[in-house]
Amino acid sequence: MGGHLKTASNLLDEKKSGELIFVDPDSTIYDAVLKMNEMKIGAMLVKESDKIVGIYTERDLLINSADPKFDAKSSKISDKMSTKLIKVEHDASIYKMMDIFLGRRIRHLIVEKNGEFLGVLSQGDVVRANLNEKTNEINELKGLVSFEYYSNWHWDKKK
Repeated sequence: MGGHLKTASNLLDEKKSGELIFVDPDSTIYDAVLKMNEMKIGAMLVKESDKIVGIYTERDLLINSADPKFDAKSSKISDKMSTKLIKVEHDASIYKMMDIFLGRRIRHLIVEKNGEFLGVLSQGDVVRANLNEKTNEINELKGLVSFEYYSNWHWDKKK
């Protein structure tokens, strides 16, 4: 019963919205946030010479904004981004990714295949996929139960 559990690659394929969005380390926080708003994304990757060197998220902006000295128009993303990138291999299961999100208390995972960047999955992407999987399983079970119930139903003709 049921298909195989989806992997990080499967989720990226379903999510594909075209090009991957990056800023370079010299970008200002303001420019990065404008791009995040325009693309309706919660995290911005920072890329330098074809290598991902950091990530800047909505949560980072919230933390930075609490600092009275913070100025989004003059602060460079390279000074405020997180360089501790949490990555998973392309074949990581939904359950493995959920464990990482909960255990590390993060909201974005970088997906790689043999060290090559494939994309980013948010906690929402993975939770949505898990819920869809569970809904499909429940519907399959309902179908099996209904089928068995009706196929085993018979009239007692001896009366």
